Amino acid sequence: MAVSEQLQFAVEGREASCEVSALLLRPPNARQLLVLAHGAGAGMHHPFLEQLADELAAVNIATLRYQFPYMQEQRRVPNAPVVLTATVVAAIRAATQVAADLPLLAGGKSMGGRMTSQAAAEGVLQTVKGLVFFGFPLHPPNRPGTKRAEHLAKVRMPMLFLQGTRDTFADLKLLRPVCAELGPRATLHIIETADHSFHVLKSSGRNDAEVLRELAETTATWAEKLPRTQSDA
Repeated sequence: MAVSEQLQFAVEGREASCEVSALLLRPPNARQLLVLAHGAGAGMHHPFLEQLADELAAVNIATLRYQFPYMQEQRRVPNAPVVLTATVVAAIRAATQVAADLPLLAGGKSMGGRMTSQAAAEGVLQTVKGLVFFGFPLHPPNRPGTKRAEHLAKVRMPMLFLQGTRDTFADLKLLRPVCAELGPRATLHIIETADHSFHVLKSSGRNDAEVLRELAETTATWAEKLPRTQSDA
């Protein structure tokens, strides 16, 4: 059975200095630790993230979920990007301290994944083996574009994009070429009829629980193929 532990860690920088909450969920036979950031509108206790963490634990991936400062302070408007990326860096540091024996992955839902990739593009996530995006927000709904993906060219580590065909935040006609340009660093896994929250249509013959299981199993399969040390690369 996975063991859950509540944590606190400090976020420090010119724009913010505070402490945020985190939740470590570690299964007995954990093989990796995924530092998992929440989306813009809901914190680390959102049912999607809680259920996803449980499914990841079932495939031997530990998770460290955490709050961004604005969510910790129960505000609706996200912090400036510099604060969000500083929080990602602090979460990675905390993960290294609480699970030094596990290879690190990082990513998150929507905005959380994008902010993690921004930090990676700045070259400050040196200990992370790969990034996982649960619905990369390529553009705002009904405003297609690829500007939000420009920084991905600077990310040197492997990236897993988990995307639904009904995701209004990522037109697959735009995302597929973005992933193609990233070459072997990018893996795109498509989930038929899933929207940005990974809800699927009844006509798909599947339910949301099955989709969550697919997200976890796909992440685990992908993670097992990653180099575990620099010498393995």
